[in-house]
Amino acid sequence: QVQLVESGGGLVQAGGSLRLSCAASGRIWSVYAMAWLRQPPGKEREFVADINWSDEKTYYAASVKGRCTISRDDAKNTVYLQMNSPKPEDTAVYYCAARRDGFATMNQGDYQVWGQGTQVTVSS
Repeated sequence: QVQLVESGGGLVQAGGSLRLSCAASGRIWSVYAMAWLRQPPGKEREFVADINWSDEKTYYAASVKGRCTISRDDAKNTVYLQMNSPKPEDTAVYYCAARRDGFATMNQGDYQVWGQGTQVTVSS
C-alpha cells in the first residue's frame, strides 16, 4: 500500500509564502497521479491541484491558479505545493492524495489514498 505524510503547515501572514510537502512511501510504483485538496472551516473539501506522476502535467482550481504551484521530486517520492501571496480565505486543512488506477482528474472520488492533513492558517 501507499502511505502519505503531509508537512509544512502552520501560521503564515497574508502576502507571504509557504511550501507544503507530501512524502510518499510503500508501493509508490503504483501511483499514477497525486493531488492537493483542502477543507476550509465549515466548508466542504475541495480540489486545489493535481499532477500526473509520469509526465508532470498539472491542473489547478481557478481559485488558486497563478498563486500556487504543484510539483514533484521523483528521487524523494515527494510532491509539493508552493503557495504565494496566501489570503485569509486559503485557511484550511490541506490534504495530499494519490490515485492508483488513472491519471489526474480534479475529482476527489477518483483518489484512493489520503494523508492525515496539515493545518494552514493565514492571518491578516
